[in-house]
Amino acid sequence: MSGVDVAEADGGGASWGKTNRDDVQGGRTKKKTYRVSVAEEAALKVKAQRYGISVARLVVESALSKEGESHTDRQALILEMAQIRTLLSRVSSNINQIARHANTTGEFPADAAASVAAMRKLMVRLDEAVRAVVGP
Repeated sequence: MSGVDVAEADGGGASWGKTNRDDVQGGRTKKKTYRVSVAEEAALKVKAQRYGISVARLVVESALSKEGESHTDRQALILEMAQIRTLLSRVSSNINQIARHANTTGEFPADAAASVAAMRKLMVRLDEAVRAVVGP
């Protein structure tokens, strides 16, 4: 077994707001150590690194969050939805250009099907992101 010190700070800085958790009145005076397996420790480190936070922050947020969703999970979903929105905007602009060209010239461009397929993939991705936020 491997010990993980909840007070350790082995992650990088978060991209959304403060690197450390918000301060609490009276400070944080309790330090806890928990035992985990090597595989569990590796999984915790990978997940914390993916979110750009420490293992300690990941453990505390996960334990204190409602229904297993942490603040970091929500931030990742917000980022995903923002990326989808940007891509949808670009693809819809392409589709509008294709429609304008087709209406003006009477020709339907060969790449139109690819743009429509890209839009459909983005809509599926958006549906999955929304389901992750609101649940099944």
